[in-house]
Amino acid sequence: MTDKETMAKPSKDVTAAELAILEKLWEHERATLKQLSKWLYGAETPSDIATVQKLISRLEAKGCVSRDRDCWPHQFQAAIDRDHLISHRLQATADELCDGTMSTLLTHLVKSAKFNSRQRKRLRKILDDLDAE
Repeated sequence: MTDKETMAKPSKDVTAAELAILEKLWEHERATLKQLSKWLYGAETPSDIATVQKLISRLEAKGCVSRDRDCWPHQFQAAIDRDHLISHRLQATADELCDGTMSTLLTHLVKSAKFNSRQRKRLRKILDDLDAE
């Protein structure tokens, strides 16, 4: 995946079904429609493959998936990495619920989550490392 691809932002949020496809592409890096159908539905029936094709088309339109047309059958790969999708979705949530302020969202998450001591220590380290930068 190129730097441009990993920096891509989805033009619209992805659905749960589209996210399932991205999960498989992140896990396996590349896949054909039949492979995705088999992994997601346990079968390669024409209707399952058609469903995957529709989902892939939507993901391509959103800039989340790219297609290698130089091989047959076409291979697909994620054009956005998991971290960028998480960042995008968190920012969208902050925009919707917190006037776009990420710190408000993070404060709420930290206060409402039940972190164990190891998780709190890791969070403190992340914040300390950011301060050091």
